[in-house]
Amino acid sequence: MTKPDTAAWLSALIGRAPRDEGRFRQALTHGSANAANYERLEFLGDRVLGLLISEWLYDRFSDEPEGKLSRRFNALVSGETCAEIARGAGVPTHLVLGKQARDDGANDSDNVLGDVMEALIGALYLEGGLDEARALVRRLWGNRVDTQTSAPRHPKSTLQEWAAANRRKPPEYVMTDRSGPHHALRFTVTVSIKGAGEASATGGSKQEAETAAAKALLEKLMG
Repeated sequence: MTKPDTAAWLSALIGRAPRDEGRFRQALTHGSANAANYERLEFLGDRVLGLLISEWLYDRFSDEPEGKLSRRFNALVSGETCAEIARGAGVPTHLVLGKQARDDGANDSDNVLGDVMEALIGALYLEGGLDEARALVRRLWGNRVDTQTSAPRHPKSTLQEWAAANRRKPPEYVMTDRSGPHHALRFTVTVSIKGAGEASATGGSKQEAETAAAKALLEKLMG
């Protein structure tokens, strides 16, 4: 199996050769690899991404109130979105994982990929400052911001509104299962509205599973 050319890939991703390639490789390294990992860089990158998306939405949708901007923001910085962008950028090929984590499928985990995407943003911010981090985020997220014609409604909010409009009790969420290794936990949640129905879904976090379950129940109720 040919070893991926991570140095060339990083250069293509950020638009130039990294000055500190080690930091970017750390951003790609999972805790299972027994080496310096992405967690601290992810902490920083999460905040940098939040700032950059916030300023972008503030400028792009200048007439929208805070509530609509918040819904757009939450959709764009979610772990699921970060993971999708990481896949599109080719991150899974360059992840550094321990054998067990790789066998457990961590290279396709939304949690891992989302965190690594944020860690790469953190690494670029430390090396190139806010301007270079902004350029990367605008390139990778650009299509998603440009195609958002309206602020997305969060499935949990929409389901609660449906219940109120149909004179039902609010939705109830119950976690029915938690399984998998620590780095790739899977949560199963069931949501129900008394007298209307229920649906279950699984995700990489409790919040992700609740959102997917709400979406599934909405499809049942409105389909």
